[in-house]
Amino acid sequence: MTANAFSSVSLDPPKVLCCVSHSAVMHKSVLSAGRFGISILGAEQEALARHFADKKRPLGPEQFSGLDWRPGAITGAPLLHGALAWLECELSENHDANDHSIFLGEVVNSGVSADRAGLLFFNGVFQQVHPVST
Repeated sequence: MTANAFSSVSLDPPKVLCCVSHSAVMHKSVLSAGRFGISILGAEQEALARHFADKKRPLGPEQFSGLDWRPGAITGAPLLHGALAWLECELSENHDANDHSIFLGEVVNSGVSADRAGLLFFNGVFQQVHPVST
């Protein structure tokens, strides 16, 4: 799925959160698997974000047909090739928040790729986030 709420929670241990609607297929998947993967997409990967946001896409393994991905080394969670960064997480907590759950995941494996513009969905449209030179 394409998440619109994802954030770092802590650095030690590394933890992130992702908010998922109770009605999303991913909700049941995360609860049953106890793990999840996150691919942080680059600006040129808008089509992938749109694909995984489309409720009409095939579900299960078929949704990855024709896409370049690999299973995470630790969790086996699907990770998209070409992402700016990726995280493998073990579910450590979940909290109900009205029609969503807040899933907290302990990062058990991660990686980064080349430094390039990131993809952001803000104010109803996809936008680019460029690295800042220091």
